[in-house]
Amino acid sequence: MKPMKFGMGQAVRRVEDQRFITGSGHYATDYRPDGVTYAAFVRSPHAHATFAIRNVEAVRALKGVLLVLTPEDVAGLNPIPCQAILKNSDGSSMVRTPYAALAQGEVRHVGDTVAMVVAKSLAQAKDAAEALEIDWKAMPAAVGIKAAMKKGAPAVWAEVTGNIALDSHIGDKAKTDAAFARADRVVKLTIVNNRLVANYMEPRVCTAEYDTAKKRYTLTLGSQGSHGIRDTLAKILGEKSENIRVVTPDVGGGFGNKAFMYREYPLLAVAARKLKKPVTWTQERSEHFLTCAQGRDNIATAEMALSSSGRFLAMRVDLLADFGAYLSQYAPYIPFLGGTMTTGVYDIPAAHFRVRGIYTHTVPVDAYRGAGRPEAAYLIERLVDAIALETGRTPDRIRSINYIRPGRMPYATPVGRTYDSGDFEGVMRRAMEVSDWSGFRKRAAASKKRGRLRGIGLATYIEACGGGGAEPAYVALEKDGSITIRIGSQSNGQGHETAYAQLASQHLDLPLSKIRVLQGDTNQTPTGSGTGGSRSIPVGGAAVDVAAARLAENLRKIAADELESAPSDLEIADGRVRVAGTDRAIDFAGIARSRKATAELLNTTGSFAPPEATYPNGTHVCEVEIDPDTGSTQVLSYVIVDDFGVTLNPLLLAGQVHGGTIQGIGQALLENTVFTPEGQLLTASFMDYAMPRAADVPSLHFETRNVRCVTNSIGVKGAGEAGAIGSCPAVINAVVDALNRGFGIRHIDMPATPEKVFAAIRSAKAR
Repeated sequence: MKPMKFGMGQAVRRVEDQRFITGSGHYATDYRPDGVTYAAFVRSPHAHATFAIRNVEAVRALKGVLLVLTPEDVAGLNPIPCQAILKNSDGSSMVRTPYAALAQGEVRHVGDTVAMVVAKSLAQAKDAAEALEIDWKAMPAAVGIKAAMKKGAPAVWAEVTGNIALDSHIGDKAKTDAAFARADRVVKLTIVNNRLVANYMEPRVCTAEYDTAKKRYTLTLGSQGSHGIRDTLAKILGEKSENIRVVTPDVGGGFGNKAFMYREYPLLAVAARKLKKPVTWTQERSEHFLTCAQGRDNIATAEMALSSSGRFLAMRVDLLADFGAYLSQYAPYIPFLGGTMTTGVYDIPAAHFRVRGIYTHTVPVDAYRGAGRPEAAYLIERLVDAIALETGRTPDRIRSINYIRPGRMPYATPVGRTYDSGDFEGVMRRAMEVSDWSGFRKRAAASKKRGRLRGIGLATYIEACGGGGAEPAYVALEKDGSITIRIGSQSNGQGHETAYAQLASQHLDLPLSKIRVLQGDTNQTPTGSGTGGSRSIPVGGAAVDVAAARLAENLRKIAADELESAPSDLEIADGRVRVAGTDRAIDFAGIARSRKATAELLNTTGSFAPPEATYPNGTHVCEVEIDPDTGSTQVLSYVIVDDFGVTLNPLLLAGQVHGGTIQGIGQALLENTVFTPEGQLLTASFMDYAMPRAADVPSLHFETRNVRCVTNSIGVKGAGEAGAIGSCPAVINAVVDALNRGFGIRHIDMPATPEKVFAAIRSAKAR
């Protein structure tokens, strides 16, 4: 196939940006139907308490109040389902605890939802919510993994012994133990992966409507996939999916967090049905901090068994994951998924990964950009740097000794993954070259003269993404000669309209302005898996590619009749089908009007079912400078060399990598979710929760050194989460390198805030 000017590999600017930057995007908050009413929610001020609401009828009588929903009013709703109930190591199923739409007599975290009020105005709804008189009986809380696992700790759920929700494993314990027994050396490291609040630009918004004649719900909300929200909502309401329509317009960020079902959605649906009026709710940022699923929050101990030559013989991991008070949608699967990537890019013959999921009296935890893979990459890459220090080898040398070689592909890991492609050492060497690794000593000496500590760190990551089930895409030729693509993934700002249009243009050679992409409306698209796990291009894009290729073939068939030529003699160029080497042609609009143009030929469906995940990988190199008098860390330079198989659009790709990397820098140096021992959230707003700003990040150098993916039909490897996976270990390895050079400090946990770094330096000086 000849390259198309808008197709694969072209650095086409995003077509959707015109409406975004001119303020003409359409978000869920922009939808306000006639007669809309307003909802407000009552949240718990206690991390653990029983409660009773005393004055419901009085509040119902307040001016403007239309409805008050209490736990008793919605007790008949089915609980919010966790879709990742796993098996324990002994074969038993983990206990499925209920996640009710409203807490039933007992709250389990600050912000737990106990009532909803609907009124004619938002002010009236808020006033009525505050007027509800609630008798609280506060009880002791178990906050954080360590507190929840102490003997005699308060039980989050009476039926869960020791607050341990899950105790599972991956790998071969006997083989791993045997390798440790014969090892020449063992290196051990315990790390904390700090809890994060998944902050996006657009808070959650939902408007619910109910058609009494059709007995059908419509919910308009920001999500990462309208079909998943629809189907889960149907389970909660006890309805058929066809009785629910979910519409997701433009979305201002998701990062995994908007993929989940939240309590507000079924409650708003119930209210709309009861009132026969639209009901809307716009989340305030403080509610987001207290109610939306949070990310990460692991404590892990990793050990590596080594030979005298520095070869990795076996790896052992014991990971504790904080699930929070309730099982959010995919919570148990997140650390388990991370476990399957624990061995990283290294040829480790044996491994055993144990994961225990812990209930605590805190906000539930679920998938956040990378979903387990950043945690795994951080663990293995910090451990490998610790091994380099312990054995007296350089960070690149210890990696070089143990990398999986390209000739070993496909490579089956001891924790159940099969990598299809990759040149890990080649990527690392290129990143070291670009970052001028060899010139670091001179730069470090210059920093020392100025009283600063300079450090350099690298991390080589690999992740699994772009797998899962089949995804369909629907491509149609319209009467005016334009193309419409319908697909069930959901853009949250990634640029899907541009990417999918490029894939269609690859076959149809149309400008992107003549290709329309429709997402988010369950009425328009029969099914879809939404956006998550970097599936949209490797899976959804592959499906668009199939459907567009089929449509192109159909157009040749129709044009062959009109042009009185064999289809094999025809080519597509500039939105026309022409006889190759001549000026005889018919444009797409003419084809659409042809007597041969049946609906079947003009509407094609493509599907792609990935046989295996894709495995993007790369190396991040970070260089930092620390002021020992204040503990502040400045990122001076940052180099990324990645393998994404095939690049669809370099501009879109760079944007995804830059964004993820900055989120990782934020986690490494700034972001931290802090609860008091009683369960109060101290970092409950941007006044206390630090987010990365432009001044915290240097100009990033990004390039690719691609090795084509052989399990994906278009050769791409998922890219949406990669930046967040490689960045944390690179930054902390650089920080530790600086601290070790200056004060012999060999480990610091994220976030390496000025306070924490200063304390570590002061402690080292005292020693």
